[in-house]
Amino acid sequence: MEKIQTEDFIAHHDADAQTVFLQGFLRLNGIEEYQPIMSLLLGAIDQTTSCIVDLSKLEFLNSSGISMLSMFVVRVRDRGNVNLVFRGSNKVLWQTRSLKNLKRLMPALTIDLLD
Repeated sequence: MEKIQTEDFIAHHDADAQTVFLQGFLRLNGIEEYQPIMSLLLGAIDQTTSCIVDLSKLEFLNSSGISMLSMFVVRVRDRGNVNLVFRGSNKVLWQTRSLKNLKRLMPALTIDLLD
């Protein structure tokens, strides 16, 4: 299992579950600081044709992080052979607003908001 962990957040890939989990508060400065997370996401996609990105325990994501997710979705869309699911929470305001916008970039994307 690949894992990136700081005081504020955890990002890890569970290959058996075909899921990347992002948890905590992600407030990195600029897209460059998000590169390790982008690499983790792209590495997960390289291993499968179906991937879940579980954000349900990600309480905060700044605009640079949302940009990184957008770039990730575009890369997956351009690859064309991946079933991508974003799992979030209706209880986290930024997710209810921002995740819908990702569907504009990749209409085949599934957004699954849990209570």
